[in-house]
Amino acid sequence: QVDVTAMARLFGYVDVTDSGFIAAVLSIAFNPLFWNVVARWEHKTRALSRVFGSPRAACYCLGAVILMLNCVRSHCFTEAMKSQPKLEGLDCHWAYYTGLAILAVGSLFVISSFLALGFTGTFLGDYFGILMEAKVTSFPFSILDNPMYWGSTAVYLGWSLMHASPAGLLLTAVVAISYTIAMLYEGPFTEEIYRQKQKEAKNK
Repeated sequence: QVDVTAMARLFGYVDVTDSGFIAAVLSIAFNPLFWNVVARWEHKTRALSRVFGSPRAACYCLGAVILMLNCVRSHCFTEAMKSQPKLEGLDCHWAYYTGLAILAVGSLFVISSFLALGFTGTFLGDYFGILMEAKVTSFPFSILDNPMYWGSTAVYLGWSLMHASPAGLLLTAVVAISYTIAMLYEGPFTEEIYRQKQKEAKNK
């Protein structure tokens, strides 16, 4: 049997009907949905590439929009934490510094992933026809798959612990779920893009 005591206690500190909390959930869920829908639409129609004059310019534009949406998400996340009570058991030095360490590791994964992939590799350049020569296997991809997503999740987890926020912990779970769903859709689709590339190369 699952012990629901801790979960029930956590929910006791969180008002899920609060407008700030709802805004945070919606922004968390919207972001991966937005970039997957837009990127697949671009892959199918090349409409953005035509509008912006080149696939690279279109990819940079989408990347800029994604970055702005992520800033909005982080703002909503932080405001939702501020508007709800802290958990006494986490409002201490050890929890703060544990959260800080988790945030630092998450930031390392996010930054190193970006440096390994580059801008277009990070922001769905594959869907624009900007394909990488080979699969990236250097750090942090040598440690785990999708380090950008898990690193981002760790950042939110660390931020929540630093603020002793039950609302933040619950929202971090929403982040993890939304990224997991995104990975289920993105992984096979991206693999198919590269399979088509290999097939076309063989037929030449």
